[in-house]
Amino acid sequence: MTTFEPVRPAVPRAREVQASVLAAFQLVEDARYLGRRRPPRRLRSRVMAERAVADRKLLRDLRAG
Repeated sequence: MTTFEPVRPAVPRAREVQASVLAAFQLVEDARYLGRRRPPRRLRSRVMAERAVADRKLLRDLRAG
């Protein structure tokens, strides 16, 4: 071996590629799974608005007696 030849990696590159593909696949699957737990933005804003209305009604009722 001369100094002009590249050094061979200790681990075959095929495993590195497979690990990267597996990690990318797992990230996509996690995003799909975790993304479904959160309700759509419209629904969240509606729920927040309903809570605000309910809080105002409660405050008004408490002030009224």
